[in-house]
Amino acid sequence: MKKRVMIQLPISDGLKSVFDGRDDIEIELFTELSEDNIYQHIGNYDAVILGIAPLTPRLIEAADKLKIASRFGVGYDAVNVPALTKAGIPLSIAGIANSVTVAEHALFFMLALAKQALPYDRETRKGNWAVRFERPAFDLAGRTVLILGFGKIGRRLVNRCVAMEMNVLVHDPYVIQDGIRTAGATPVSDWRGALGEIDFLSVNCMKNDETNGMVGTAELAAMKKTAYVVNTARGGIVDEAALYDALKSESIAGAGIDPFVIEPATADNPLFELDNILVSPHSAGVTKESVFRMGQVAAQNVVDCFDGKLDPANVINTEVLK
Repeated sequence: MKKRVMIQLPISDGLKSVFDGRDDIEIELFTELSEDNIYQHIGNYDAVILGIAPLTPRLIEAADKLKIASRFGVGYDAVNVPALTKAGIPLSIAGIANSVTVAEHALFFMLALAKQALPYDRETRKGNWAVRFERPAFDLAGRTVLILGFGKIGRRLVNRCVAMEMNVLVHDPYVIQDGIRTAGATPVSDWRGALGEIDFLSVNCMKNDETNGMVGTAELAAMKKTAYVVNTARGGIVDEAALYDALKSESIAGAGIDPFVIEPATADNPLFELDNILVSPHSAGVTKESVFRMGQVAAQNVVDCFDGKLDPANVINTEVLK
């Protein structure tokens, strides 16, 4: 009997590259992703490849055939990991498939903000070449960036910032600090105490109870008026209301924001009223190359699970493998 896989996002070439060679696996695209609809069907599937739809305890309880939940990507804040663990179901992620992509996007934000990309484009179209003196750009070289998180993405961003000749500070209490030094950066234990020294704050950590809202009113107030905030992690780690106030009052110079608390972000989001913010549609990890890689890894995790050789490095709740 064929094993059945529920896929909760468009079937990409990366997914096809793995599943097309498996006659023992049947894949099915789900487009109606309400909890009630998934609940009615998830019990018929041996695996699910997750997009953005939440995987709740109710769904997990109904998934009595499920052998693996595989994320198309690396974030899993919409997945109830304790419920999966209780059910003995591994949650896999796409490893480093989009790590380079997100690191590049964070650097893109920094470069675009430093080089005044938006106002220069806008004013040049009007014939206002004086903007280059009214709003002078600046070099990243010699500037200081504080990176929150030294995981798969943060490590790659450190490499890029070091290559740009920046002074790189890193806060991540959960990694060996010598690894940060080896990468050419300086570990910082009291990151809030360093906020007054930096030119960029880049958020590259996971969202959890500890990090949700960690960059709020007090943190933004501690930054220089010439400093910028970049978030390519998850919405809510930077408090959106506090960020709006800081940008509106120009207590910081600007921001580059990819994720939002409510997604898709609607046109009435107050942040969109402001000229000193650069935004993108939670696309930091999405390029032609990364979409292929994420699909490939997400599918391979499923196949490897079926074949009894799932890579523990891609599993969040590794205790279920024991």
